[in-house]
Amino acid sequence: MVSFDGLVYLVAFYATLALAVWAFVDAMVRPAAAFVAAGKLTKPGWMAITGIALLVLLWMQNPLSFLGLPAVIASVVYLVDVRPAVRGLRRGNSNW
Repeated sequence: MVSFDGLVYLVAFYATLALAVWAFVDAMVRPAAAFVAAGKLTKPGWMAITGIALLVLLWMQNPLSFLGLPAVIASVVYLVDVRPAVRGLRRGNSNW
């Protein structure tokens, strides 16, 4: 039987893990030129940041730990700031 605290911890862990996976996969599928065009850090830079965040969350298994919290923050920054800027740009020539 799982206590309420244990259940909250499991939900927090899997939610932040899903968030980090989403950020990493999204950074992987976006074109590299879009990061530069949006004035953000390069694609390899964001892939490294989100990938390390994912590994830290898997390794620490505690999103509220000393290293887990910055990993969650890095994933949230990508999804809230970088993803909308990069997503708004399209591949190839745009016909206005």
